[in-house]
Amino acid sequence: MSGKLSHRRGLLSRREMLCRAANGFGGLALLHAMARESQGGVLQPHYTAKAKAVIFLFMDGGPSQMDTFDPKPRLIEENGQKIPFQTPTTVFNISDKIYGSPFAFKRYGQSGTPVSELFPEVAACIDDICVIRSMVADHSEHTAANYFIHSGSGFQGRPSMGAWINYGLGSASENLPGFIVLESGLIPPGGMDCFGAGFLPASFQGTLFRKGEHPIADLEPIEKDKTAQRDKLALLSKLNKGVLDRFGQVSEIEATISNYEMAYRMQTAVPDLLDLSGETETTKKLYGLDDPLTEDFGRECLLARRMVERGVRFVELLTPARKGLDRWDQHSALQEGHKLNAKSTDKPIAGLLRDLKSRGLLNETLVVWGGEFGRTPCAQFPDGGYVNVIGRDHNPFGFTMWMAGGGVKPGYVHGATDEYGYFAIENKVHMHDLHATMLHLLGMDHKRLTYRYSGRDMRLTDVHGNVVREILA
Repeated sequence: MSGKLSHRRGLLSRREMLCRAANGFGGLALLHAMARESQGGVLQPHYTAKAKAVIFLFMDGGPSQMDTFDPKPRLIEENGQKIPFQTPTTVFNISDKIYGSPFAFKRYGQSGTPVSELFPEVAACIDDICVIRSMVADHSEHTAANYFIHSGSGFQGRPSMGAWINYGLGSASENLPGFIVLESGLIPPGGMDCFGAGFLPASFQGTLFRKGEHPIADLEPIEKDKTAQRDKLALLSKLNKGVLDRFGQVSEIEATISNYEMAYRMQTAVPDLLDLSGETETTKKLYGLDDPLTEDFGRECLLARRMVERGVRFVELLTPARKGLDRWDQHSALQEGHKLNAKSTDKPIAGLLRDLKSRGLLNETLVVWGGEFGRTPCAQFPDGGYVNVIGRDHNPFGFTMWMAGGGVKPGYVHGATDEYGYFAIENKVHMHDLHATMLHLLGMDHKRLTYRYSGRDMRLTDVHGNVVREILA
């Protein structure tokens, strides 16, 4: 009788067999994931990369192209007149009266590229910059446009370009995430989904560093004693891996294990990263840390340099909060709003470019500047008069972004808008083209960087996009 019982105990039920088989496949998947992580990402670069990292200076709200890097003399000549063509519907679209730029332009550098008086410091670096005047996007409303510039889709839930780059290349740092977002009081419309991983594993999403003493939520150690802290995390990891062994591959559990381990390493790395005491006073002044107006964004720019030095792949900087100012979204008082925004960011950005260049990092760091769209040449009159309350509406049909370093052609202007700055008419660069070009500079083919989801191979550029080879150095 006992022999029969022993024999029966050796048999597997159908449910147990399926469970163990699933665990085996899960183990294979886990080994594959660990192998990918050890290689630094989901794949090695498809070809030799020009850039190792990206710093994205996101000008949330939409800077005006004809007031920054795309001068339009005709707007000055016809200021206050009716624009001579039917204008497309954007958001408000309440006026057809032309608004000439209140800012003067000058040519700078050996390239002779014209830059607005708003950016005297950046203008001095113009020979290192590639200005793209023919950007085109698909959305004229902030939330959808923010999703679009970040993920290539106007809908919520798609992976951010930072997440794609993190997925493709991984972080070159053992102790810091591959994708970090720096903010000084403002999160763009669309919220944290702008920096999300979407259908990619959650470990590839952006990690938010906030302004203040504790920039990362819940990163403070649970235990003051390091040994006790390490023991608690080891136990938590063991329990999570036990669940993983039992049920097979579960992306949420894998991401949790990865995130806990990264959080533990960050507890040591982040304080050192944020400690600027080792930086010289000259460097701090270069970034504008000695001026309350430029201190916030200057700190972001300096931290961005320190992050790419440590192997972070993608760093995004957000526009600092300013009392009474709605980002770069000046539907009214454009002259005052753009002047304050530019003054807050001009010196820090120039400091970043100069510092990267002096350290030999600019050639391998792609710096990207721009907003989700531009502005219209027509004015808005919120108070019913042509006075100093004039602003501009949203314009995704032709606007300006610029890039520097990382393999782009310096001192070069690509594309053009019409005489009024309304539509891109020459060498249009769609947002999908920009994403394709960024991936190309990082050594990745945008058509081959895919992730299987919902029955098809998804990519950042969807089924669109071409590398803009004219801007490559």
